[in-house]
Amino acid sequence: MFGRRGATQTQKKRRMSGSVPGLRRPPRSERHYAVGAAGGGSMRLPPLLLLLVGLCSGTSFPSNINIGGLFPTGSHEYEVFRFALSQQQDVPKLVPQVDMVDTGSSFSMTYAFCSQFSKGVYAIMGLYDRRTVNMLMSFCGSLHVCFVTPSFPVRTNNQFVLQLRPSLQEPVMALLEAAYWTRFVYMYSADSGLSVLQKILDTAAERSWQVTSVNLDVLTEAAFVKLLIDLDFKKDFQIVVDCELERLNSILHVIAAQKRNLKNYHFILANLGFMDLNMTDLEKLGPNVTGFQLVNRSDPTVEKMHQDWLDFDNKDLKLARRKLRYTGALTYDGVVVMATAFQNLRRQRIDISRRGNAGECLANPPAPWGQGIDIQRALQQVRLEGLTGRVQFDERGHRTNYTLSVMELSHTGARKIGYWNERRGYVNTAVYKPVQEEFYGLQNRTYVVTTILEAPYMMLKKNHEQYEGNDRYEGYCAELAAEIAKHVGFVYRLELVGDGKYGARDPDTKLWNGMVGELVYGKADVAVAPLTITLVREQVIDFTKPFMSLGISIMIKKPIKSKPGVFSFLDPLAYEIWMCIVFAYIGVSVVLFLVSRFSPYEWKAEDSDDEDETLAFSSSRRAPPISSSEMARSPGFPQNQNQNQQKEKEAPEHTNDFGIFNSLWFSLGAFMQQGCDISPRSLSGRIVGGVWWFFTLIIISSYTANLAAFLTVERMVSPIEGAEDLAKQTEIAYGTLDGGSTKEFFKDKTSALSLSNVAGVFYILIGGLGLAMLVALVEFCYKSRIESRRMKELIDAAMSTGHGVMAGGGGGEAGGGYRGGGGGATLGGENGRVMTHDFPNAGAQGLPCMKKAAGMGLSSSGM
Repeated sequence: MFGRRGATQTQKKRRMSGSVPGLRRPPRSERHYAVGAAGGGSMRLPPLLLLLVGLCSGTSFPSNINIGGLFPTGSHEYEVFRFALSQQQDVPKLVPQVDMVDTGSSFSMTYAFCSQFSKGVYAIMGLYDRRTVNMLMSFCGSLHVCFVTPSFPVRTNNQFVLQLRPSLQEPVMALLEAAYWTRFVYMYSADSGLSVLQKILDTAAERSWQVTSVNLDVLTEAAFVKLLIDLDFKKDFQIVVDCELERLNSILHVIAAQKRNLKNYHFILANLGFMDLNMTDLEKLGPNVTGFQLVNRSDPTVEKMHQDWLDFDNKDLKLARRKLRYTGALTYDGVVVMATAFQNLRRQRIDISRRGNAGECLANPPAPWGQGIDIQRALQQVRLEGLTGRVQFDERGHRTNYTLSVMELSHTGARKIGYWNERRGYVNTAVYKPVQEEFYGLQNRTYVVTTILEAPYMMLKKNHEQYEGNDRYEGYCAELAAEIAKHVGFVYRLELVGDGKYGARDPDTKLWNGMVGELVYGKADVAVAPLTITLVREQVIDFTKPFMSLGISIMIKKPIKSKPGVFSFLDPLAYEIWMCIVFAYIGVSVVLFLVSRFSPYEWKAEDSDDEDETLAFSSSRRAPPISSSEMARSPGFPQNQNQNQQKEKEAPEHTNDFGIFNSLWFSLGAFMQQGCDISPRSLSGRIVGGVWWFFTLIIISSYTANLAAFLTVERMVSPIEGAEDLAKQTEIAYGTLDGGSTKEFFKDKTSALSLSNVAGVFYILIGGLGLAMLVALVEFCYKSRIESRRMKELIDAAMSTGHGVMAGGGGGEAGGGYRGGGGGATLGGENGRVMTHDFPNAGAQGLPCMKKAAGMGLSSSGM
């Protein structure tokens, strides 16, 4: 607090320069600096002049203080602002200068702020939006104009913005830790919930919490209802809702309108007006609701002020005035803070008067108001007990040293269970009553008991028209309901379910029908009926111990004996599987034929016993063509031809066992589990055979197992012995009661050995065939490259020895040629003998790429 000596010499000189005649007033842009120079202490004034300055300054404090106001049209805060000003009658008097603006429009807020600044207001009270809060803070910081607001708190270091509403970051975190929540949903509004969301997400990253954040600003009512259905399906029963009072009321109304059973839900309302909410409809659904209360309504001062508020201007109101909400209480405390601050300034004789033009708010560079810092300090140093408790601000203008009441919704309304403050955190003070509290109020209402007509449990009497109410019904459930009501002590009314169903959840809308739906959506309180206890029903409603245990009964026509048909052996497998087996058989045979042709390891040499004329024809067909000029130059041409025919006769033939018919026979023998007299020798062929054997093993095993089952029950057309047998078959059509538990049992049952059951075996077969083709190609290229290298060496050797034969031998063609089918090469020797170089069992027939090499060897040797 400023004392009498709080006015420094600088302030005395400042008052002197503004009020003593004969002293020149500096221009507005230089006034701040001129006063600062005068405050240096270099100027000495006589005591009489100082006394005159003191008297003038004491009388110069304005008696009326202009207070600006920026409120939306028809807002509750504006009405409380008028009420609070009417309650302040002390000097100086606060005179309002109010502009009704759209707080979400930056242009409207800028125009209204500059208009009030030019009128010479000393401070401004009002509301802001998340779209205009930064603009207001910039103006206040640049022009040194104090802005007192009951709007949502913003984390800022701007000392000229005094935030009356306390922050909820730490209280919400303390409540989450006290409740041991590690998985919850955080619903927030971008206006007030972003700061708390940031704190929650930071803590969740440190402690491995599972937090689902939902922005309420982008949700319509239909989308919000769908969100509630999804949360119910996922069992997310712990929810934090952080938004303003009006939206929070609408959200709670939508939740209550769904008529769901909310006893498993726990809501934490991050709002300071728990008792300002309308939770009458929500209370009937039995949820756990926890929140915060800023205003202590049991305080006599608050009660008196609330009554004065209800009586304020009530003659001009057509409707009854609404009760004072916590935002209104913050506005009232803000007016009291401003009045107290200006009273302190007047008591300290600090000159804050604004003379002449107040200045332009859009000047560049901005010209701050010199007395603004004094008003800011006076407002910041106010300490008082208001409607919202202890009112105190820190150096950044934030509310500090406050206490919040923690409230809970019970069957009797809101009650206090603890409190939170900065020093001790959350303190639980709840005292829970004994279990008899559960039966409180049972005698004060009539409970609706839903049921369904089902003999002998619930039936209408023969002469039920002559009776009224519960007397119209008879049966076991009717008597059971009467005994329960007599034992517990409550009044009930029996009502038949509207749609005549027991209760099931719709797979599309996720909504319940029947008696379960009436319980979930609050249309009935209790259901007394032969209702089967199932898992999905237990998730939304509670069951008592069953009064009867029964199974599922099946009624079918007596089966008749029948003989199997001609093609009954095809029944174990589906039609699609048989077609795939046929195509797989043909495909495997073709692939086996192709890889056997490609792979050189499937070709083998055999001795030929054919006649000479056959060999002569074969040798003439295989021998490379010789031109007429070469024949003319070769004197021993007939002898060479006879020599080649002799060599062809001695050379072995190359054959391949896996022709197309042998490949089909091999696949068929493997499928029939009989085997075959031939088998592949190459790696690629063995891969094909291996995957085919595995495929046939699985298929034959499945067929045998299903065939045994078909032959075992072939004496009856419909071997149904239980519910599982009925669900596994497709030939007999069956029906259940709609909306009952039996229908849920038979839903989504499969019964056929379809293609999807053996799809993996087909995938393995196709992959194996592809691998075999790749291996065959690698074998072919690898063997061709090796044979090409060996052939090149032999051709070079033939060329080097051929000239020696021609010089000394005198007869025959040098170097014989390469026999494409013989698998070897004959070259001339030194003594006229024929030497044969044997190659592996792969010749020009087996390796097509070697034919070109053979031709090259023949032409080279003939040079």
